[in-house]
Amino acid sequence: MKTWTTEEILAIYHQPFFDLLYQAATVHREHHDPNKIQVSSLISVKTGGCPEDCGYCPQAARYHTEVKIHDLLPVHQVKAQALRAKSNGISRVCLGAAWRNVKDGPEFDQVLDMVREVTKLDMEVCCTLGMLTENQAKRLEEAGLYAYNHNIDSSEEYYKEVISTRAFEDRLETIDNVRKTSITLCSGGIIGMGESVEDRCGMLKVLANMTPQPESVPINALVAVEGTPMEEEEPVNIFEFVRMVATARIVLPKTQVRLSAGRTEFSKEGQTLCFFAGANSIFAGDKLLTTPNPDVNEDKKLFDLLGIIPQSPFEKHPKREVVEKENAQYQPLGENPKWTRPEHTIERNEAAKERGKRFKASSK
Repeated sequence: MKTWTTEEILAIYHQPFFDLLYQAATVHREHHDPNKIQVSSLISVKTGGCPEDCGYCPQAARYHTEVKIHDLLPVHQVKAQALRAKSNGISRVCLGAAWRNVKDGPEFDQVLDMVREVTKLDMEVCCTLGMLTENQAKRLEEAGLYAYNHNIDSSEEYYKEVISTRAFEDRLETIDNVRKTSITLCSGGIIGMGESVEDRCGMLKVLANMTPQPESVPINALVAVEGTPMEEEEPVNIFEFVRMVATARIVLPKTQVRLSAGRTEFSKEGQTLCFFAGANSIFAGDKLLTTPNPDVNEDKKLFDLLGIIPQSPFEKHPKREVVEKENAQYQPLGENPKWTRPEHTIERNEAAKERGKRFKASSK
């Protein structure tokens, strides 16, 4: 498999726009049906109160945002939301919990039950739960998990300007743990956080040089939420975003490239350019964890206009067998891994933290 350099990816990115789109669309048609889009729905099973300091995230406990915190949802409620999603033609449900890392115990057991119940609905199930060990990954595999999301967020170099409470290497270690199972990998990042084009292409280099490459790569445009350190960042220009999608398609030819956060800022014409450039997966539903997303009916109208049909579940990879918990081979080990806590500080993250402290103090 080819080993990409940042310089090679930059050369692709900086092609004349129409040349880039033509190359990306050609690669896309070689590996995918251009008239099919995989549709996912995201359920926040545990919202807010996260101890991390990700500069883009309104769920960080240290910042003051309008996010409504809720504890882990009951399994029956998650199953009901999954059924509603399925009735709208959605093939995958992603379960997100605002955790730094997975901890063995009743809450993780509850998430495993969610995975089992939704998989039995003949839907692909993805989880994004933070960092996890090899044994925890194997427990998710036994529960029937289809995919695990663990974004690398940005280039290795720019990562330290976004997050100070964990290291880039921790992301890669969790990805390695997922790769010790049959679970597919979903890993991408965010653009519009103040990074350079070199950082964007550096992120794609890391993803493209993974063996195997991720089966799914979400490309997010930053949603600048008031109260977060990145609240004043300007929205990403649609042409920058299309370039990123097209470049991702070329260097990740077999991967499903997903339009994720920030899609509400793009017109139907802008989204159509993304599909032409190789995006073949979206999140549907009016919310992505805590940020706005286009309504599912609006997506259906656009699909009808373009002659696009939703991808059926398990078209790309087979369904996992669900092992009931009483028959599970892998049991909780009570692990307490020492995930990295880098010592550097990020000025804008610290400033947002202080604003959050002042607001909480004035509210008492």
